[in-house]
Amino acid sequence: MSKRSLAVVAVAAAAVLMAPAAATATTAAPAHQLKLRNGLTLYLPMKWRIHGGGTDWIHVVTGKCAHPEGGFFTTDCKGFWIFGPKAIKLGAEGFGPYNVDRGGYYPASDVQRCPVDGKLLRVEKIGPHKKGLRQVGPGHKAAYHEFQTRCRTHSGKATSTRFTTREWYLPKTKILVVDTWKTPGLATALRNADWN
Repeated sequence: MSKRSLAVVAVAAAAVLMAPAAATATTAAPAHQLKLRNGLTLYLPMKWRIHGGGTDWIHVVTGKCAHPEGGFFTTDCKGFWIFGPKAIKLGAEGFGPYNVDRGGYYPASDVQRCPVDGKLLRVEKIGPHKKGLRQVGPGHKAAYHEFQTRCRTHSGKATSTRFTTREWYLPKTKILVVDTWKTPGLATALRNADWN
């Protein structure tokens, strides 16, 4: 084999050996490890901020938010919530537990403000609901529910303002994830979770 042929082979081999390292360096990003009930661990982007203690009311803020320490109905606060057993018990208008068949975690008996526009009210679910099972780490599937809500003015006039709610519920481990912002990357983080 000529020196030129050996050089071509060496360059090709080096490219093959370096490709996985380069791909890993660009795709693997540092992550928060958020440990939840029964060994569930989520790996969340470092720019996401985790608020709340314990495993019953955790607020993960993923973008702009003036009051990240606010409650579930805080408006104009991009992020999602992770609830445990105590919060799930209040999921049907504060009087009963979250209903996985109906969906729509709502821990209040009155009409609350629209999350995407605090000047409006969240009033009515509209359109088709998506239901099914979604992977949450290896060997675990969550009951998944997705639907849209249209917001109305205080006088009751319908508006074009809407938001989509996505919910993942793990009944055996009593974990409910509620996202009203269609948070990019959340479904992937749940799918890539670990159970230890």
